Amino acid sequence: MGRVEEVEDKTVATANLSEHLTRVAHLMPDKKAVICPAAPGAHDFIHWTFRELEEEADRLAHGFHQAGIVKGVKTILMVRPSLELFAVTFALFRVGAVPVMIDPGMGRQKLVENLSSISAEAFIGIPLAHILRVLSPGKFSTVKVKITVGRRLFWGGYTLDDFRRGPWRPFTPVPAHPGERAAIFFTTGSTGPPKGVVYEHGMFDAQVRYLSTHFGYGRDEVDLATFPLFSLFDAVLGMTSVIPDMDPTRPAQADPRKIIHALETHNCKSMYGSPALLENLARYGAETGKKLPAVKRIITAGAPVRPDLMEAVHCLLPADARIHTPYGATEVLPVSDIDSREVLTETRKISESGGGTCVGRPLAGMEVRIIGITEEPLSRIREAVILPPGHIGEIAVRGPVTTKEYFQNPKATLLAKMRDDDGGVWHRMGDVGYLDDKGRLWFCGRKAHRVETAGGTLYTIPCEALFNRHPRVRRSALVGVGVSGNKRPVIIIELKAGDSGRDKDRLTEELLAIARDNAITRMINTVLYHHGFPVDIRHNAKIFREKLTVWAEERLK
Repeated sequence: MGRVEEVEDKTVATANLSEHLTRVAHLMPDKKAVICPAAPGAHDFIHWTFRELEEEADRLAHGFHQAGIVKGVKTILMVRPSLELFAVTFALFRVGAVPVMIDPGMGRQKLVENLSSISAEAFIGIPLAHILRVLSPGKFSTVKVKITVGRRLFWGGYTLDDFRRGPWRPFTPVPAHPGERAAIFFTTGSTGPPKGVVYEHGMFDAQVRYLSTHFGYGRDEVDLATFPLFSLFDAVLGMTSVIPDMDPTRPAQADPRKIIHALETHNCKSMYGSPALLENLARYGAETGKKLPAVKRIITAGAPVRPDLMEAVHCLLPADARIHTPYGATEVLPVSDIDSREVLTETRKISESGGGTCVGRPLAGMEVRIIGITEEPLSRIREAVILPPGHIGEIAVRGPVTTKEYFQNPKATLLAKMRDDDGGVWHRMGDVGYLDDKGRLWFCGRKAHRVETAGGTLYTIPCEALFNRHPRVRRSALVGVGVSGNKRPVIIIELKAGDSGRDKDRLTEELLAIARDNAITRMINTVLYHHGFPVDIRHNAKIFREKLTVWAEERLK
């Protein structure tokens, strides 16, 4: 079942995340808390110390409270990675408000529809976000408090400067119970409509503990955080967070020179980056011989990380550095973790032979079960068929970071959540995989992406791994064309950068030979080529197989 011993419960009566910032500000007032570029494209940086961040959060908290943002007020937050993002977020926690965060890259229509479904009472955003709000009449009619981060134009309301006047006064954080609603984060919608995930204060507290105890984050470190929400945890752990000069919604397009400049300038020992960003970094390092001797830890998530990418990134790092690939989702994070040492010395051979991607052992306090695949809702875990080790099924998890519901979406909640006899909540990940005899979890793809043929079911990650080993293949995607239960499996290939596509007939025959040589791919006899796979907006790493399926159907008519 993948259960491990329970983590010690250190939750206190109040679990307000901003209290961690206050504690750090008292201990290390003059340490740099947040560093970011002075302007887009600038080589110099600006920063706030923990004292300055704490005082700014207090000023804003007083202003927010007077403006009507109080405990429980749902507040849309659309602010770019910046010093202000940190201060505004901690101020919202301080007053007990509920920040609502969403990926701006999902497109205007989706963005507006999802945000309007929240019925938020307050809106804090950059001018562009307010323009979007104003141009969507009726969609934000519940918003009463409007605050602009930057220059306010014609829409009225407040700016942050309105709350900065007068002497600093401390603001006592509103007490927060671990089970109370803390924030709402939207899923990317990469495999279905985006959903608002409800976080509780106790879940944030558990995530902070995991970062400290499992990943070893400490106060003496400087962290390069290319994902804005992850960087907020740096501050509560007493770490300096460096925001690089990049568009966080397009990590695949981040300039590796700017990433390296930030790492070197601030002597970062740790960094977070999507697999797409790491791929660019590794390529640049291979071309230039660049090394990153100060970096000791990299955490990467968002999609399976191929062993050859880990190996390429390690060429930039010192020998004792580790790359962690934790597994989870917006609804529950982290679930498990594995580092590059175990991958490259042990699990790599299994993965590259079609055994799936090992995502490690469940963290302390987290439980994993593999249940029989079904599209039906399961109200209780005892209604599920529990599969033994080695059998592929749907991954279900429970633990201190497992969210309990989607905001005002009972249908989605019913499909994704199961109750246990003790009242605990299990989350159905929507992923398929298996547990091995060592208690490790192996990821085999999304449940929705499995290809059910007349001869059996194919799973994306195991099948694609075999084709990805071809020297001309950057990545591949398995899709199914046709009616459910009798689909035709198709492998779609994206060639490596710079490959002209020469001798495609010969390449196709080589790929079909790979398919014939392995039992799990023997049914694949169709190869298509795509110039560049569509990917998710958050990490630029998850492949949009739904879009590729439609594309393949058109090509094969």
